[in-house]
Amino acid sequence: MQKTILIIDDDTALRETLAKGLRGEGFAVVGAENAEHAFQILDKMTFDAIVLDRMMPGTDGLTALGHMRARGMDTPVIMLTALGGTENTVAGLSGGADDYLAKPFSLKELSLRLSAVTRRKGVAAPAMPKGLSIENGEFFIKNQLLELSAAEKEFLLQLVSPVGNHAAAPPMVAKRLREKLLAPLPGLDIITVRGKGYKLVTGGSCG
Repeated sequence: MQKTILIIDDDTALRETLAKGLRGEGFAVVGAENAEHAFQILDKMTFDAIVLDRMMPGTDGLTALGHMRARGMDTPVIMLTALGGTENTVAGLSGGADDYLAKPFSLKELSLRLSAVTRRKGVAAPAMPKGLSIENGEFFIKNQLLELSAAEKEFLLQLVSPVGNHAAAPPMVAKRLREKLLAPLPGLDIITVRGKGYKLVTGGSCG
Protein backbone atom coordinates (compact mmCIF):
# COMPACT_ATOMS: atom_id res chain seq x y z
CA MET A 1 0.00 0.00 0.00
CA GLN A 2 1.30 3.44 -0.94
CA LYS A 3 2.39 5.56 2.03
CA THR A 4 1.26 9.20 2.20
CA ILE A 5 3.76 11.78 3.45
CA LEU A 6 3.25 15.40 4.53
CA ILE A 7 6.27 17.66 3.95
CA ILE A 8 6.26 20.89 6.02
CA ASP A 9 8.97 23.29 4.88
CA ASP A 10 8.94 27.00 4.06
CA ASP A 11 11.64 26.50 1.40
CA THR A 12 9.48 26.07 -1.71
CA ALA A 13 12.30 24.78 -3.91
CA LEU A 14 13.40 22.18 -1.36
CA ARG A 15 9.83 21.14 -0.61
CA GLU A 16 9.04 20.60 -4.28
CA THR A 17 12.33 18.79 -4.90
CA LEU A 18 11.69 16.42 -2.00
CA ALA A 19 8.09 15.87 -3.10
CA LYS A 20 9.16 15.01 -6.64
CA GLY A 21 11.91 12.70 -5.42
CA LEU A 22 9.74 10.89 -2.88
CA ARG A 23 6.99 10.39 -5.45
CA GLY A 24 9.65 8.75 -7.58
CA GLU A 25 10.37 6.45 -4.63
CA GLY A 26 6.72 5.40 -4.50
CA PHE A 27 5.30 7.73 -1.83
CA ALA A 28 2.24 9.95 -2.17
CA VAL A 29 3.22 13.46 -1.06
CA VAL A 30 1.39 16.57 0.14
CA GLY A 31 3.25 19.82 0.83
CA ALA A 32 2.67 22.56 3.41
CA GLU A 33 4.52 25.89 3.39
CA ASN A 34 4.43 26.45 7.16
CA ALA A 35 3.03 25.03 10.40
CA GLU A 36 -0.26 26.91 10.14
CA HIS A 37 -0.86 25.56 6.64
CA ALA A 38 0.06 22.08 7.87
CA PHE A 39 -2.52 22.12 10.66
CA GLN A 40 -5.21 23.11 8.15
CA ILE A 41 -4.26 20.04 6.11
CA LEU A 42 -4.01 17.79 9.18
CA ASP A 43 -7.55 18.74 10.17
CA LYS A 44 -8.74 17.10 6.93
CA MET A 45 -6.22 14.34 6.19
CA THR A 46 -4.17 11.69 7.94
CA PHE A 47 -0.65 10.70 6.94
CA ASP A 48 1.69 7.77 7.38
CA ALA A 49 4.58 10.12 8.24
CA ILE A 50 5.49 13.79 8.40
CA VAL A 51 8.74 15.45 7.28
CA LEU A 52 9.05 18.61 9.34
CA ASP A 53 11.55 21.46 8.94
CA ARG A 54 12.73 22.73 12.32
CA MET A 55 13.56 26.33 11.40
CA MET A 56 10.53 28.08 9.87
CA PRO A 57 9.14 31.62 10.21
CA GLY A 58 6.12 31.90 12.48
CA THR A 59 5.63 28.65 14.37
CA ASP A 60 8.93 26.77 14.27
CA GLY A 61 9.11 23.03 13.75
CA LEU A 62 9.82 22.07 17.35
CA THR A 63 6.84 24.10 18.59
CA ALA A 64 4.61 22.66 15.85
CA LEU A 65 5.70 19.17 16.84
CA GLY A 66 4.76 19.90 20.46
CA HIS A 67 1.29 20.98 19.33
CA MET A 68 0.90 17.76 17.32
CA ARG A 69 1.82 15.55 20.25
CA ALA A 70 -0.37 17.60 22.63
CA ARG A 71 -3.30 16.91 20.28
CA GLY A 72 -2.64 13.19 20.59
CA MET A 73 -1.22 12.87 17.08
CA ASP A 74 1.10 9.84 16.97
CA THR A 75 2.08 10.12 13.29
CA PRO A 76 5.82 9.41 12.88
CA VAL A 77 7.78 12.65 12.37
CA ILE A 78 11.21 13.06 10.82
CA MET A 79 12.60 16.48 11.67
CA LEU A 80 14.86 18.22 9.17
CA THR A 81 17.32 20.81 10.38
CA ALA A 82 20.42 22.77 9.55
CA LEU A 83 21.25 22.59 13.27
CA GLY A 84 23.61 19.70 13.88
CA GLY A 85 25.13 18.44 17.11
CA THR A 86 24.04 16.21 19.93
CA GLU A 87 22.09 18.84 21.87
CA ASN A 88 19.86 19.68 18.92
CA THR A 89 19.30 16.00 18.17
CA VAL A 90 18.34 15.39 21.80
CA ALA A 91 15.98 18.38 21.74
CA GLY A 92 14.26 17.08 18.62
CA LEU A 93 13.85 13.51 19.83
CA SER A 94 12.84 14.48 23.35
CA GLY A 95 10.37 16.94 21.79
CA GLY A 96 8.53 14.07 20.11
CA ALA A 97 10.34 13.46 16.81
CA ASP A 98 10.84 9.86 15.70
CA ASP A 99 13.98 10.66 13.74
CA TYR A 100 16.22 13.67 13.11
CA LEU A 101 18.00 14.36 9.84
CA ALA A 102 20.60 17.11 9.51
CA LYS A 103 20.96 19.09 6.27
CA PRO A 104 22.42 18.46 3.77
CA PHE A 105 21.12 14.92 3.28
CA SER A 106 20.46 12.62 0.35
CA LEU A 107 16.98 11.84 -0.95
CA LYS A 108 17.76 8.14 -0.64
CA GLU A 109 18.57 8.52 3.04
CA LEU A 110 15.29 10.34 3.69
CA SER A 111 13.40 7.69 1.72
CA LEU A 112 14.98 4.88 3.74
CA ARG A 113 14.23 6.64 7.03
CA LEU A 114 10.61 7.21 5.98
CA SER A 115 10.32 3.52 5.15
CA ALA A 116 11.71 2.69 8.58
CA VAL A 117 9.40 4.96 10.59
CA THR A 118 6.30 3.97 8.62
CA ARG A 119 7.07 0.30 9.23
CA ARG A 120 7.26 1.04 12.94
CA LYS A 121 3.99 3.00 13.04
CA GLY A 122 1.73 1.56 15.69
CA VAL A 123 4.64 -0.20 17.41
CA ALA A 124 5.43 1.19 20.84
CA ALA A 125 8.79 2.91 21.11
CA PRO A 126 11.24 1.33 23.53
CA ALA A 127 10.56 2.60 27.03
CA MET A 128 13.29 4.58 28.75
CA PRO A 129 14.95 2.16 31.21
CA LYS A 130 13.64 2.53 34.75
CA GLY A 131 15.62 5.14 36.66
CA LEU A 132 16.94 6.82 33.51
CA SER A 133 15.29 9.98 32.16
CA ILE A 134 15.98 12.83 29.76
CA GLU A 135 15.10 16.49 30.26
CA ASN A 136 16.22 19.61 28.39
CA GLY A 137 18.83 17.64 26.50
CA GLU A 138 20.43 16.08 29.61
CA PHE A 139 20.23 12.54 30.98
CA PHE A 140 19.40 11.90 34.63
CA ILE A 141 19.60 8.81 36.82
CA LYS A 142 17.13 8.93 39.69
CA ASN A 143 16.93 12.72 39.30
CA GLN A 144 20.72 13.09 39.45
CA LEU A 145 22.48 14.59 36.41
CA LEU A 146 24.50 11.98 34.52
CA GLU A 147 27.84 13.55 33.63
CA LEU A 148 28.58 12.50 30.05
CA SER A 149 31.01 13.54 27.36
CA ALA A 150 29.56 14.61 24.01
CA ALA A 151 30.44 11.21 22.52
CA GLU A 152 28.87 9.32 25.43
CA LYS A 153 25.69 11.41 25.27
CA GLU A 154 25.38 10.83 21.51
CA PHE A 155 25.90 7.09 22.03
CA LEU A 156 23.28 6.86 24.80
CA LEU A 157 20.87 8.90 22.71
CA GLN A 158 21.19 6.35 19.90
CA LEU A 159 20.72 3.46 22.33
CA VAL A 160 17.38 4.81 23.61
CA SER A 161 16.22 6.19 20.24
CA PRO A 162 12.67 5.17 19.27
CA VAL A 163 13.93 4.38 15.77
CA GLY A 164 16.25 1.42 16.16
CA ASN A 165 18.01 1.01 19.49
CA HIS A 166 21.31 -0.34 18.20
CA ALA A 167 24.26 2.02 18.09
CA ALA A 168 27.86 2.09 16.97
CA ALA A 169 30.61 3.65 19.06
CA PRO A 170 34.33 3.26 19.75
CA PRO A 171 34.88 0.48 22.33
CA MET A 172 36.27 2.97 24.87
CA VAL A 173 33.14 5.14 24.66
CA ALA A 174 30.95 2.07 25.16
CA LYS A 175 33.11 0.97 28.10
CA ARG A 176 32.97 4.36 29.86
CA LEU A 177 29.21 4.70 29.37
CA ARG A 178 28.65 1.16 30.61
CA GLU A 179 30.61 1.94 33.79
CA LYS A 180 28.64 5.15 34.39
CA LEU A 181 25.32 3.33 34.00
CA LEU A 182 26.11 0.10 35.84
CA ALA A 183 27.17 1.70 39.11
CA PRO A 184 23.84 3.50 39.83
CA LEU A 185 21.68 1.15 37.73
CA PRO A 186 23.07 -2.40 38.13
CA GLY A 187 20.09 -3.85 36.23
CA LEU A 188 21.28 -2.27 32.97
CA ASP A 189 24.01 -3.37 30.62
CA ILE A 190 25.37 -2.54 27.19
CA ILE A 191 25.92 -5.65 25.10
CA THR A 192 27.51 -6.24 21.72
CA VAL A 193 25.19 -7.35 18.92
CA ARG A 194 27.19 -8.83 16.06
CA GLY A 195 26.82 -6.81 12.88
CA LYS A 196 24.72 -4.10 14.56
CA GLY A 197 26.88 -2.53 17.25
CA TYR A 198 25.71 -2.18 20.84
CA LYS A 199 22.35 -2.45 22.57
CA LEU A 200 21.08 -1.33 25.98
CA VAL A 201 19.51 -4.23 27.87
CA THR A 202 18.47 -5.37 31.34
CA GLY A 203 21.09 -7.79 32.59
CA GLY A 204 23.68 -9.53 30.43
CA SER A 205 27.29 -8.59 29.77
CA CYS A 206 29.19 -6.44 27.35
CA GLY A 207 31.23 -8.46 24.90
